[in-house]
Amino acid sequence: MNDSSVLSSSEESTVFVDALMPLPIPKNFTYRVPRAWAELVEVGMRIVVPFGSSKVLTAVIVRMHHQPPSQYQAKYILEILDDRPLVTSSQIDLFNWVAEYYMCYPGEVFQIALPAGLKISSQSKVQINPAYSLEISLNDKEQCVFQAIQEKGSLSYDEIAQIAELKSPYHLIKSMVAKQAVLIFDELKDRYSPKVIRKIRLTQAYENKEKLVDLIQTLESKPKQLAQLLHYLQFIPVLRNPEVNQKGLDKSSFTQADLSESSLQTLIKNGVFEIFEVIVSRFGQEDSEDFIPAAFELNPAQTTAYQSILQQFQEKDVVLLHGITGSGKTEIYIKLIQEALANGSQVLYLLPEIALTTQIVLRLKRIFGEQLGIYHSKFSDNERVEVWKSIVEGKYPLVVGVRSSVFLPFSNLGLVIVDEEHEASFKQVDPAPRYHARDLAVVLAKQQGAKVLLGSATPSIESYYQAQEGKYGLVTLKERFGKAQLPQMILLDTKYAQKMKQMKGGFSVDLIQALEDNFQKGKQSLLFQNRRGYSPYIQCQDCDWIATCHQCDVSLTFHAREQELRCHYCGYKEGLLRRCSACGSTHLKTMGYGTEKLEEELQLHLPDARIGRMDLDTTRSKTAFNSLLSEISSGNIDVLVGTQMVAKGLDFEGLSMVAIFDADKAINFPDFRAHERAFQLISQVAGRAGRREEQGKVFIQTNQPTHPLLEHIIHNNYEAMYAEEIVEREGYHYPPFSRLIKLTFRNLDASRVETAARHMAAALQNKFGHGRVLGPEKPLIERIRNQFAMEILIKIEKGLALKKFKETLREEMDIQMTGPACKGVQLIIDVDCM
Repeated sequence: MNDSSVLSSSEESTVFVDALMPLPIPKNFTYRVPRAWAELVEVGMRIVVPFGSSKVLTAVIVRMHHQPPSQYQAKYILEILDDRPLVTSSQIDLFNWVAEYYMCYPGEVFQIALPAGLKISSQSKVQINPAYSLEISLNDKEQCVFQAIQEKGSLSYDEIAQIAELKSPYHLIKSMVAKQAVLIFDELKDRYSPKVIRKIRLTQAYENKEKLVDLIQTLESKPKQLAQLLHYLQFIPVLRNPEVNQKGLDKSSFTQADLSESSLQTLIKNGVFEIFEVIVSRFGQEDSEDFIPAAFELNPAQTTAYQSILQQFQEKDVVLLHGITGSGKTEIYIKLIQEALANGSQVLYLLPEIALTTQIVLRLKRIFGEQLGIYHSKFSDNERVEVWKSIVEGKYPLVVGVRSSVFLPFSNLGLVIVDEEHEASFKQVDPAPRYHARDLAVVLAKQQGAKVLLGSATPSIESYYQAQEGKYGLVTLKERFGKAQLPQMILLDTKYAQKMKQMKGGFSVDLIQALEDNFQKGKQSLLFQNRRGYSPYIQCQDCDWIATCHQCDVSLTFHAREQELRCHYCGYKEGLLRRCSACGSTHLKTMGYGTEKLEEELQLHLPDARIGRMDLDTTRSKTAFNSLLSEISSGNIDVLVGTQMVAKGLDFEGLSMVAIFDADKAINFPDFRAHERAFQLISQVAGRAGRREEQGKVFIQTNQPTHPLLEHIIHNNYEAMYAEEIVEREGYHYPPFSRLIKLTFRNLDASRVETAARHMAAALQNKFGHGRVLGPEKPLIERIRNQFAMEILIKIEKGLALKKFKETLREEMDIQMTGPACKGVQLIIDVDCM
């Protein structure tokens, strides 16, 4: 930033700060700094500021200067929350870049970037209004409350209710506000609280041998107190190492030893022990022997790839590592991380979903120990704040995290690794900013002079295109690690099997036989179906009525375990229907297959097999996923049924067979990326099979076995798939030959949505041309949570000045959205929509 992060109060008499607010507003607000705080404030500190007539907010200082605002009177900041900046200048620059590129506001970026624990909670309180005129009379209750507030400075609603002897004080407060006697404000409290543990230690006098011996002899007549002392001495060698005594012993140790609490309190009272508190990390450290680096050597193919990456980093800032499943990309990542850390740089290792990559995290923890910080949404607010602060303090040079990790306060980033870079979960869907972590990682790295390694067995079309064009470096790894071979792919024609009456429910007899044979060999199998629940919908066999959500235009999914119908979009639930809501018939039937139903049917076909299920329903808790992984690793599950969760990061020694239950739904999904994503998903799931010496098998059920995409999948021919896709993308001007911006209009009234969308489309087509502005069209699901939607798709061809185009687009949208046709309709902007 151009401005100095610290201003001396001697330069000018008054210091002003521009504050970034957690609000969807285009500009920062300027505030006045009290003279006593002029030398305390710095860019990146959190402050408490008044906003509007009654709000009090937390904000971050983004600029310091001596120029008062010309359009309004600057208010004073109310409080400084930090002793040192917790947000870096480079982060503030990144927030602004994200806001500009993804067409949102810096405050929206700030709101999502900071962990909740660094924001402040509030409780409404009432204080005296300095502008109150004594000429305005208060009634007796109001006068009583007014005097109480004068005495205490401020009162909560509950305190006012108690003083005024009212059940509800709101009418009283409202009257006092109307008379300008009081103001309502939010008392702000930092949500983060450090973890504190209580410890016990011997008072310093007993570090002397003679006094300690005398103490033991004195306590021989008091066995319970002596037991407390001996318990302490068992763990703390006071005489041999007095310094250890100062660190003390956790108080919980005495409780767990089932010793007398009253005896301990007596020893504390008598000055034998003293109790003290220490702040500790919420991330328990494992024993040091767990951190012995796991020794491994790169094989010749990995060594060649590793050296090629280093060589290409000399000329390219971004390198794409295209390594097939099981080729050992992780070992290459580890070598690069070790080198970056040895050079004193920070490393960010991005994973699509941290909970699904437990095995990788455990391995990294074993190698890098206390240098490793982990950042993801399943951590509590306090845990995420500890990671944030530890990065600021330099404790975690290596961070493994999900997409939000790109907003962490790095100051010396040397390497960013984006593993499984093709994954759609790197894209933020809601709320704004709707950023893509892979693309933002490239921007972050450029900002800090770091290198980026993108890794995938099935790269995104966009990344592979950049590599083919020479913008990114490209390194390929075409052989599996060790003696492992790619699995054998077998297509099962369900259309033919149906005709020959060789289907048992949704399973072909060949698939059942293959699962049975694998089970008899003592090997594990994986059955993939990307649909959770028991059955996608329930249908009346007489009138064809289908149970649908009353808030969304989707069918209700049947969940057998809970015996309920559930909407996977809004969360609506209802009990299992016994009669058709349309005709009253009792002939209702579950249609289609979810993971729950497959689990049930498999148990009928393989009665002796132990069957497990991995989907959102079975892995909701913080520990459920790890427990399930442990069951699979220990061989307690013979067949695992799962959704796309099973495609990411799993590596099990006994897993030798994979079955894709229904490949056709992924291939025929109505989206221009359908073939790319089907190739990625099926290839990634198939890659879980046979990752050791014995070759695995993959069975794919399909009713279109001659489909060209399946031909590419069974031959693991990514290049052929890419060649077909890139020609089609160029012909229809889809990415990477254009950028897409999707405008979504939402409202409870379908006609208002349509009016607004058509009005906007006409204006934009007039401004930018019909070829660039497509629609409006109804989305695949028109109504979610009772809100109707329509979409406009904007194609921006390659070579067009993107920044200027977006500025003009924003101006035009602002004009139209303030007009009567769009009044009350919500507009959602998604740049680089997926």
